[in-house]
Amino acid sequence: MGLLTGILGIFSKSSEVLAASKAEDVSWSLSNAAWRKRLSPQAYKVLREEGTEPPFSSLLNDEKREGIFLCAGCEAPLFSSEKKFDSGTGWPSFWESLPNAISTKVDYKLIVPRTEYHCIRCGGHQGHVFNDGPRPTGKRYCNNGIALTFQPKATI
Repeated sequence: MGLLTGILGIFSKSSEVLAASKAEDVSWSLSNAAWRKRLSPQAYKVLREEGTEPPFSSLLNDEKREGIFLCAGCEAPLFSSEKKFDSGTGWPSFWESLPNAISTKVDYKLIVPRTEYHCIRCGGHQGHVFNDGPRPTGKRYCNNGIALTFQPKATI
C-alpha cells in the first residue's frame, strides 16, 4: 500500500509546494530572502529546501559532551545529548526529541513514504525518523548536522 501511495504521490499536483514546514511561531515565518541572509548556503539547502548533507560531514556526528542540540535556524532546543547514540549512518542520531520540539509529515521524495521531521518553531527541516533505533523508543531521529548547533552543558 505504501509503494502505491508513493507512486500516486508523484503524479498528483499539490496546490502549494512548501519546502520547510510552516513555522508554528509566526515570528519565524520569514521570507526566503531573510532566511538566505540568516543561513549559510548549505544550511539554507537543508533547513529551507529539505536537502540532505553528505554522511560523515558533520562534526556533530562525533559530539559526545553533555548538552543540548538546537535548531540552527532559530535556536530552539530539539534534542538532549542524553538521547544521542551512534547509529553508524554518518548523521547525528537520537532516540527521542525534547517534548514539543518537532513536527512530522510524510515525505514521498524516494517514492517509499518516510517520516520527515521539522523544528516546530521555525519549520526548518531536520531529517527523517525511522523505526530502527535503540530502546526504549525504537526510534532513530536521523538529523542533518548542519541543521543543528550544540550548546554544551557548561554554558546552559
